[in-house]
Amino acid sequence: MHDELIARAQAWLAEDPDAETREELAKLIDAGDHAELAARFGGTLQFGTAGLRGELGAGPLRMNRSVVIRAAAGLAAYLRSQGHGDGLVVIGYDARHKSADFARDTAAVMTGAGLRAALLPRPLPTPVLAFAVRHLGAVAGVEVTASHNPPRDNGYKVYLGDGSQIVPPADAGIAAEIDAITTLTAVPRPDSGWDTLDDGVLDAYLARTDAVLAPNSPRTARTVYTAMHGVGRDVILAAFARAGFPAPVLVAEQADPDPDFPTVAFPNPEEPGAMDLAFAKARETDPDLVIANDPDADRCAVAVKDGADWRMLRGDEVGALLAAHLVERGARGTFAESIVSSSLLGRIAGKAGLAYEETLTGFKWIARVEGLRYGYEEALGYCVDPDGVRDKDGITAALLITELASRLKSRGRTLLDLLDDLAVEHGLHATDQLSVRVEDLSLIADAMRRLREQPPTELAGLPVTRSEDLTRGTDTLPPTDGLRYTLDGARVIVRPSGTEPKLKCYLEVVVPAAGRAGLPAARARATDLLAALKRDLAAAAGI
Repeated sequence: MHDELIARAQAWLAEDPDAETREELAKLIDAGDHAELAARFGGTLQFGTAGLRGELGAGPLRMNRSVVIRAAAGLAAYLRSQGHGDGLVVIGYDARHKSADFARDTAAVMTGAGLRAALLPRPLPTPVLAFAVRHLGAVAGVEVTASHNPPRDNGYKVYLGDGSQIVPPADAGIAAEIDAITTLTAVPRPDSGWDTLDDGVLDAYLARTDAVLAPNSPRTARTVYTAMHGVGRDVILAAFARAGFPAPVLVAEQADPDPDFPTVAFPNPEEPGAMDLAFAKARETDPDLVIANDPDADRCAVAVKDGADWRMLRGDEVGALLAAHLVERGARGTFAESIVSSSLLGRIAGKAGLAYEETLTGFKWIARVEGLRYGYEEALGYCVDPDGVRDKDGITAALLITELASRLKSRGRTLLDLLDDLAVEHGLHATDQLSVRVEDLSLIADAMRRLREQPPTELAGLPVTRSEDLTRGTDTLPPTDGLRYTLDGARVIVRPSGTEPKLKCYLEVVVPAAGRAGLPAARARATDLLAALKRDLAAAAGI
């Protein structure tokens, strides 16, 4: 067993084009560290609908140049098999460790396979790449990013020619082509032959950002902005300047791209502590709102002053606010969200006479909704310009929420006032999440099995009126690994995360509010119900 492991590692080492990972692997082999070698060579990183994502390091279960070259070669073979042998592939990347190397390797592999390749000029937000695919008429796009994962991770996200992320069966087709690559020596990688784009694509993206705003709308709201050590700063400053908003006040400690993310445990605005520096800057400067992007700037977080201090709005709250704003502006088309997001969007769309659709989680599904005008997901993702960017976009979402804050400010109102209006009109929709991070993935499988074998009949004292195993699919949804419980006045969805070792449980309660005066009592009731749902669900799942 050990001999076979060492032989696999030595064969990998012989082909590894990266001096850094070669040195790392040689040390493990010399030390005879079988446990660590088994952790790296006990399989391969699986290419799925999220592409690839994993920890940096040597071996097939880590993100490294060898894995990326194989992935690029598999994607090239897939594109050729689909009749796109001379098509253009556009490649973007963030500022994480190795991102530029992975992007360059991808360009070389595409060129070697006979496709045309174009690299974005420098680390830029993921939405700029998603825009570039459609703008340039590319047959595919690749974004090298691990979004808001920890510093030690990187990833590889694939878009097809419609500008949205891959969905089945394309993922399986690409994965099969990757598996067919036995040796890197068979993958041609010329030293040149691809284009490095100038700022023309970025300029075209920025020109489109103006179109998300209403002509002559008020543009007075003042913001504090954090890029969370990512690549959003320069693009958001340019977009805000073009729009005529006051220049955002930057959180200086997090403004420059830094792949080590030194001021945060996780570079995700949703994680505890990540917004502390932004809140400190807000207390100092008293803006109208705080805006944060995640490191690749496809997500947008919003915080507001609530009483004496600042608080993050939930993704569902921002999703509802943007929807209400678009409705007031006379938007037409379909509003869509994933099944784990708040049902309030459906009520807003219904009242406005607009079409509404629910999809599986992920913008790869939301972006494909027919006639999409607006789509959002509770994990801080918003698509407000689907004709330009068929994905979540933290830049245009930031512009739109700042326009809404400006419009409300001109009437002496705030985002919280509008949320109160929506609660009175449609019922108070309160959401929360029970999220369990595990070291051992079998714990997630155990919890899902337990819930399938003994589904709860009541949670938080509310009867479960419908219990659905989403692996079977529904009338409107393809199969996915998840469970959905409909209760009297509540909803629960349980699913394993697609990108992290987490079990995620999404909770929503709807409490009627008797006018504005009834909101405090409705909020107290919602808080109690959510706490009870968490407690009972954790017990039922054994987590």
